[in-house]
Amino acid sequence: MTWEELEKAAKACRRCALCETRTNLVFGVGVRDAQVMFIGEGPGENEDLQGEPFVGRGGQLLDTMLEIIGLDRRKNIYIANIVKCRPPRNRDPLGTEQEACIGWLRAQIGLVRPRIIVCLGRIAAQVIIKPDFKITQEHGVFFDVDGIQCTALYHPAALLRDPRKKPDTFVDLKALQAKILELCPDTYKRS
Repeated sequence: MTWEELEKAAKACRRCALCETRTNLVFGVGVRDAQVMFIGEGPGENEDLQGEPFVGRGGQLLDTMLEIIGLDRRKNIYIANIVKCRPPRNRDPLGTEQEACIGWLRAQIGLVRPRIIVCLGRIAAQVIIKPDFKITQEHGVFFDVDGIQCTALYHPAALLRDPRKKPDTFVDLKALQAKILELCPDTYKRS
């Protein structure tokens, strides 16, 4: 399946009730053959309105975090979410919603073929890394998942709610930068 076919099929998706309340499908953004992929849990209100992941206050913080380590959503990474439609009132996506949508993300991962996946927040980490992932204990730790190096950072929205987590996140970002330089230094040639 091509990117165009995948996005068209996702836009027509009716697998769960989230499609009934969405303004836009939030498919993904970035370099489609990036070696580094970021995955969040699902779109919020701003993302639903604009059709792009991480564009609100959390997205602005994410862009700043990326800039610190030489990454840019338009130049050298790809960003997607577990679910492609906004859960009402920005609640966590339900398990049934995640299950209905995970095929789209798996197809995106298959097309991108990243060497590193960065989960943004607990929910993404529990889906991608392991079901019992504990973000407060395991953020910044790398796991091998089917040959892909996966790690998790605190979700930007969590950092906005609790700025005391920012120093830990800075350390995690620098560890991510070191892993990128080790495994896929070409990432920085694109910026």
